Amino acid sequence: MEGNLKWSLVTAVAPVAWGTTYFVTREYLPESHPLYGAAFRAVPAGLLLLAVCRKLPKGDWWWKSLVLGALNMSGFFALVYVAAQRLPTSLASIIMALAPLFMMMIAWPLVGERPGRLHLAGAVTGVGGVCLMVFTATGTVDAVGVLASVGAMAMSSYGYVLAKRWSGEVDVLAATSWQLLGGGLLLLPCAALVEGAPPALDGPALLGFGYLAVVATALAFAAWFLGLKHLPAGTVGLLGLLNPVTGVLLGLLLAGETLSGRQVLGLALTLCGVVLGQRASRRTAAAGPPETPGPPEDPGRRKATDVSPSP
Repeated sequence: MEGNLKWSLVTAVAPVAWGTTYFVTREYLPESHPLYGAAFRAVPAGLLLLAVCRKLPKGDWWWKSLVLGALNMSGFFALVYVAAQRLPTSLASIIMALAPLFMMMIAWPLVGERPGRLHLAGAVTGVGGVCLMVFTATGTVDAVGVLASVGAMAMSSYGYVLAKRWSGEVDVLAATSWQLLGGGLLLLPCAALVEGAPPALDGPALLGFGYLAVVATALAFAAWFLGLKHLPAGTVGLLGLLNPVTGVLLGLLLAGETLSGRQVLGLALTLCGVVLGQRASRRTAAAGPPETPGPPEDPGRRKATDVSPSP
């Protein structure tokens, strides 16, 4: 259980870092270049992790890296970039808050993790809390932005569970670097075809991309995939609810926003959802793995050994 707490704290780094992405994207990065924006985020982060682990893919991991890179990095980054440019942070956050439910449902057939009552209760509570925070906010609803956010949530949920299924095969840092590079390299030709020349980057944009690549991508994804390796998918998904909490707190601290009573209640419910996920994880750890039944007993042998000797 102490190990679960340690891995939960490590995993929490990811959603907290991701919670800053919307703010940085809207404030500092160029508009109308989602594909280049995603590539500028993924490739440097992948190179950084590759320099740390110094391992190249082997065998099946060449195509697995491309599959995971497309789901978790290239498609996800591009869609998140579109959502961040077209939606208020609060609305994008509530859509992404549905990810724990998606991950639980996908983890059942893929990795055999049946969602328990505490995990489901935590997901419903957390989503309800995010709804309370968002419904008090104002902003224009853009249909393209909503579709982009839903697509990002669905793709990443499937990709994360698939990464968990394959997590025992290779080092986590290596697999994360391969995904980032695979996803980023898939994005570059698409960006050139769709968006033309790359955008000009001024000083704030370079700093913004630097922050996203190092903190919100390399560090965050390494922490996230380490959590997926050591914790149930439902617990990791519920830790993702710290993403919208971070976004709301950033608005409070940096943008001069204020919180209403409903938003405070929403924050409390969201954190309760995260706590329920931790309790579910502790119960799973305390119960331990299911016992494996031994070979069937030989009836004839049992009869012979159970017979008492005659006086």
